Amino acid sequence: MGHSAAVWDYRAATEITKDWNGIDKIVLRNPRGASARVSLHGGQVTSWRNEQGEELLFTSSKAIFKPPKALRGGIPICFPQFGNCGSLEQHGFARNKIWTVDENPPPLGPNDSHGKSFIDLLLKPSEEDLKCWPHSFEFRLRVSLAADGSLTLISRIRNVNGKPFSFSFAYHTYLSVSDISEVRIEGLETLDYLDNLCQKERFTEQGDAITFESEVDRVYLTTPNVVAVLDHEKKRTYVIRKEGLHDVVVWNPWEKKSKSMADFGDDEYKQMLCVDGAAIEKPVTLKPGEEWTGRLELSVVASTLSSEHFDLQTSGGF
Repeated sequence: MGHSAAVWDYRAATEITKDWNGIDKIVLRNPRGASARVSLHGGQVTSWRNEQGEELLFTSSKAIFKPPKALRGGIPICFPQFGNCGSLEQHGFARNKIWTVDENPPPLGPNDSHGKSFIDLLLKPSEEDLKCWPHSFEFRLRVSLAADGSLTLISRIRNVNGKPFSFSFAYHTYLSVSDISEVRIEGLETLDYLDNLCQKERFTEQGDAITFESEVDRVYLTTPNVVAVLDHEKKRTYVIRKEGLHDVVVWNPWEKKSKSMADFGDDEYKQMLCVDGAAIEKPVTLKPGEEWTGRLELSVVASTLSSEHFDLQTSGGF
């Protein structure tokens, strides 16, 4: 579950406790005081704090912490369906299931474990799951926290079925922002997107950057591997790096929809923005024995750096 180092014991920096429902949660820490919390309910990251202790992920004050209800906030995992684009419940069942700690996962590369505190989780379908989605799979998730405070999620989904299956996927990432009207996204300009507010009609992004003045619910297509979310008031930028996830979902419910959601405060849309690494337009298809990997890395930098800097820094991938 961790990696030992002479100066910092990463295994000791990974602690398993219980939440108030009696469900295990894992706390990851790094040497500088940053932390992340992961719940076995949904394999969901519920907190990510920087070394100053500031919470970087949004969770609604009205969130319902009671399985099988998915928590409104953090990073819910949408699998094997995103939204209502199939026959399953909204966003699929993975976010509502109790995962297990994977004590002996297949190895990942040294860059995915060295100098990081991490936890490996595993989800396999129950008999109930197989009735509504008749495909056998193994879903392995690693959540890791690096020395620089960056948070990485690596999903590996393997087909252990006798026939192919297809799925859609998203890391439904709720970012905490100071004021949605002062936020912009760079990296998605000029791209096509499907607008869920217009029956998934296809449009082309016209702006130099995406800003927010009303409800937004879009799936941007064929996106770059790096997207930046700039929070002017906090003078910080979330840098989202991804692999295996060709789409980006951008969602803010704005005022009217916020009031219709029982587990969301009326004015909380001002303090959040969902920007998801996703695979939606072209579902992933796995033949028997095949495995898919989808990676997401979240980091925070001072907003004095321009988006060109991100491209230069990340042209070689992770």
